[in-house]
Amino acid sequence: MRAWTAGWIFAIGLIAAAPAQAAADWPAKPVKLLVGFPPGQATDAVARILAERLSARFNQPVIVENRPGQGGSIALAALAKSAPDGYTMMLSATASLVTNPHLYKSTGYDTLRDFEPVGLVADLPMVLVANAAQPFSDVAGLRDYARRNPGALNFSSSGNGTLSHLGMVMLEREAGLQLTHIPYQGSAKAMTDMIADNVAIGLDTVAVTLPHIQSGRLKALAVGASQRLPMLPDVPTFAEAGYPAFQANPWLGMLFPKGTPKYIVQRMNQEIGLAVATPALSGSLKAIGAFARVDTPEDFAQLLRQEYGSWGELVQLSGSRVD
Repeated sequence: MRAWTAGWIFAIGLIAAAPAQAAADWPAKPVKLLVGFPPGQATDAVARILAERLSARFNQPVIVENRPGQGGSIALAALAKSAPDGYTMMLSATASLVTNPHLYKSTGYDTLRDFEPVGLVADLPMVLVANAAQPFSDVAGLRDYARRNPGALNFSSSGNGTLSHLGMVMLEREAGLQLTHIPYQGSAKAMTDMIADNVAIGLDTVAVTLPHIQSGRLKALAVGASQRLPMLPDVPTFAEAGYPAFQANPWLGMLFPKGTPKYIVQRMNQEIGLAVATPALSGSLKAIGAFARVDTPEDFAQLLRQEYGSWGELVQLSGSRVD
């Protein structure tokens, strides 16, 4: 009996040790990191910073592969079809996962079923800005002006159905406003026209808006993060401005295809945590308006479920669906 018990305990020990050994053996070859946007954009920049750090940790190359198109959905569709062996992963932006499936008739993936969430990597908070000549300097002043002049106040976005558009739809809903939407193809032209006072206000990331705020050509009214930003310490959050339900804090998150072994998911989550904790990486993120943010795979999965529903409602409210 004692021999049987000892053998059973030994066998259980081998079973428990197997995932740990497998995790230590992975990766045994280069890992592909998909990005759904062209080189030079924020998601690509973060991916390359992270890939460099992970390559050093793994002693294996982590190769960034850009597959732009349909707002990141082409790359996600490719990820969904990849082998769940831990050698293909993706750094995805918020919209690709939680707005595109509501925006487009077909994306080629199911956000809530086709992926193994690994964890968040960074936040890219948005800032509500106005042309410097506008007669208001905070959200309360904007609200009062817009209510006195319904439909007269216009806002820019980087395109129909983008987060810069849907965030303003959220503000219209929360503050009871009627604004006029002027969509552009990308943030650069939107900012140019706001600086020229062709549009009054807009919502975009820190990376896009900060240089114009610092130059005095635009003024910041509120930030979409849960707390004030270090580079804009005098600018209140939307919660401080009286709108606690308003959040415009896009994130970047890492995913594997569905079915990827849990030990690989957990190992990658730990490696991301170690990577973003380094001063070099966190400093590089801040330089492009991103802030390190790591959570558990379970927390990321819960966030996906929550935001998939809330951003989906805004897509329907905006009427931006593309067939």
